[in-house]
Amino acid sequence: MKSIVKTILKIFAILIFLAGGIWFLQGINILPGSFMTGDPQWSINGGIAMIFGAGLFWFANQK
Repeated sequence: MKSIVKTILKIFAILIFLAGGIWFLQGINILPGSFMTGDPQWSINGGIAMIFGAGLFWFANQK
């Protein structure tokens, strides 16, 4: 049961990290195609989401 929860947390963490990466790239105008493109607020939001996703993944890997 514990390993299932850890696996779900890891998957969730990876998805948050990837979404944050997309937001970050759109915010700094590298990945065009949405209302977020070129808006610096989305680069900040993306960076925060990436840090949160990485932290959650680290937490899920602890014993």
